[in-house]
Amino acid sequence: MDKTVEQLAKITALGQSDETEQELAAMNEELAAMNEELAAMNEEQATTNEELTQTQEKLLQTIAELEAAYEQIRLSKQAAQLGTFDMDLLRDTMEWDERCRTLFGISHQNIVDYQTDFIGGLHPDDREHVLEVIAHSMNKAIANGDYDIEYRTVGAEDGQIRWVRAKGRVYFNNLEEPVRFIGSVLDITDQKLSEERLKESRERQARLASIVSTSDDTIVSKTLEGIITSWNNAAHRMFGYTEEEVLGKHISLIIPPDRLSEEELIISKIRSGGRIDHFETIRIGKDGQKIPISLSVSPVLDDKGQVIGASKIARDISRQKEFEEKLLHSARNMETLNTVGKLVSESLDIEAILQKVTDSTTQITGAAFGAFFYNCLDDQGESYMLFTLSGAPREAFEKFGMPRNTAIFNPTFSGEEIVRSADITKDPRYGHNYPHRGMPKGHLPVVSYLAVPVISKSGKVIGGLFYGHPEADRFTQEHEKLVSGIANQASVALDNAKLYEEIRNLNAKKDEFIALASHELKTPITSLRGFLQVVSRRMAEGDTNRPFVDKALNQISKLSTLVADLLDVTKIEAGQLPLSYTPFDLVTLIRDLIEQIQFTSRSHHISFYSEKDSFMISADRQRLEQVIINLLNNAIKYSPGAEVVNVSVSGNKEHTVVRIQDFGIGIAPEQQERIFTRFYRVQGTDNNISGLGIGLYISKEIITRHKGELTVESEIGKGSVFVIKIPV
Repeated sequence: MDKTVEQLAKITALGQSDETEQELAAMNEELAAMNEELAAMNEEQATTNEELTQTQEKLLQTIAELEAAYEQIRLSKQAAQLGTFDMDLLRDTMEWDERCRTLFGISHQNIVDYQTDFIGGLHPDDREHVLEVIAHSMNKAIANGDYDIEYRTVGAEDGQIRWVRAKGRVYFNNLEEPVRFIGSVLDITDQKLSEERLKESRERQARLASIVSTSDDTIVSKTLEGIITSWNNAAHRMFGYTEEEVLGKHISLIIPPDRLSEEELIISKIRSGGRIDHFETIRIGKDGQKIPISLSVSPVLDDKGQVIGASKIARDISRQKEFEEKLLHSARNMETLNTVGKLVSESLDIEAILQKVTDSTTQITGAAFGAFFYNCLDDQGESYMLFTLSGAPREAFEKFGMPRNTAIFNPTFSGEEIVRSADITKDPRYGHNYPHRGMPKGHLPVVSYLAVPVISKSGKVIGGLFYGHPEADRFTQEHEKLVSGIANQASVALDNAKLYEEIRNLNAKKDEFIALASHELKTPITSLRGFLQVVSRRMAEGDTNRPFVDKALNQISKLSTLVADLLDVTKIEAGQLPLSYTPFDLVTLIRDLIEQIQFTSRSHHISFYSEKDSFMISADRQRLEQVIINLLNNAIKYSPGAEVVNVSVSGNKEHTVVRIQDFGIGIAPEQQERIFTRFYRVQGTDNNISGLGIGLYISKEIITRHKGELTVESEIGKGSVFVIKIPV
């Protein structure tokens, strides 16, 4: 184009010569060629422009596709919770997207620091392993640059632990040096937790399966329709069925027919989500034997929490039931022993004791009849045998006489041993004694036999308990032990009864002697007092013998009082102590008695106090006077180191109360109840203090016959208070 313009300029300068025309023609030709070339170029330019336009359109389409793909990737990353990282190893820089930052628990938008943000964000237990894997991936000589690992992060800001799966690749240059490390990170925390829960669940199931398999308790599961779905080894041992024999069968296989209704009750409770705990019942084994069990039933749930079956745990309680039965038997035996012991201890009559023992033991053993044969001594000391009987008339034994000391009876009457036989007719000792050679004709039929000796504490055989039954093997070892225990109690009761009988006989003789002696002593004592009084009156004033006569009279008075007390004891024992009731003022009586005693006793001062000036009562004045004098004399006698005795009277609408207090030696608690018994004297007192121990006994009886009370309150070394309570 520029060349054409230049040629036109030359033509213009040369003018209109032939040469010029020739050049001009040539130039025109050249110009035409150039125009053609220009047209071709324009056509090529148009084609190029068209191609450029198409290229731009394709580029815009590609950009749109790339943007769509990027958005799709972004949304996919967001949906998949996927983060990305890009590490320039040459410049030592790292880029994390937002998700990657979240997984490492950082919220800052600063440049990510490899050491602080990445390595510092790794869980301490995983850090070393992660760094080893990264180093391995960057060594092209031993790895292909692939990077795939699972590890935990610890949030720098929130401290939260997250599980991450990181995948990526390391890129190398021509020198096989790592230059770039690009990859993605995925939050797999939920997956890991699910895996851990699943693993724990499987481990629990494995442990449970192992426990179920090896458990000593029977564990069975079934559907709500009662179909057995599992059966452990313990179930096999308990019921005798193998797992193969019962799976798919109905649970009624092991339920007794009379207990099938229990299953419906159990299932109805399980359907409602309930459970059964420690339900005691009976199941039946393969051999038909009934087995007592303790049953616990729980519902089996599916993934949705719906009840789909039941799991049963059964424990064989045969031994427990046996133990409970033995314990119950023992308790009953103890109760029986206590009851019989109480019965025999309540009586001191030998006949009554033996009859109670015979009746109770015959009933306990279930014997057809029982007898107690025992030895007695008559007044001449000769031995003879008596018996008590239960379950049979006395005529059944009386016509045969007492049992002889044969080979069968000898172990019992000699106290050697207990004899218990399931069938006494088969005993080698049976039937060898003349004249019967066995059981006498008409004798009560005896097959089962039990004989227990009754032996006193001294070792002497008192007698024997014998039991019989027409059927064989009716007496057990338990019966033997029980009767033996009762026999021991009976021996003690019999010893006590005999001792009581002996004491009663001695007391009767003693009372008889006291009564006789008292009556015999009363006359000479009265005569002696009269003679001394006559002698005293005839003595001249100033006679040196008068003090001796006065002392003799004083001793005669004491002796007379003692005899009177002994006579009162005799009357009390015979129930012949009469009372004569008259109304009188108790305050006046006590004042008179204090004045009388104070006149003869200079060692103590008797202090008196009354709530009122007068307390009128109805009682036997003479007997009440006897009680008060006795208590006042005792208060002075048993308080030798003191100087005061206090007496007080008080009362209400129902009772009048007299309290006599001394400050003497006192009475021990264990002796306070016994001081009101006959001939008892307080232990530990001065032996020089006289008395027979009957004054308080008589006083107690007098007050009791007045329907009143006589009690004592005392403490060693601080004195005693005797309290008389008399009904108004």
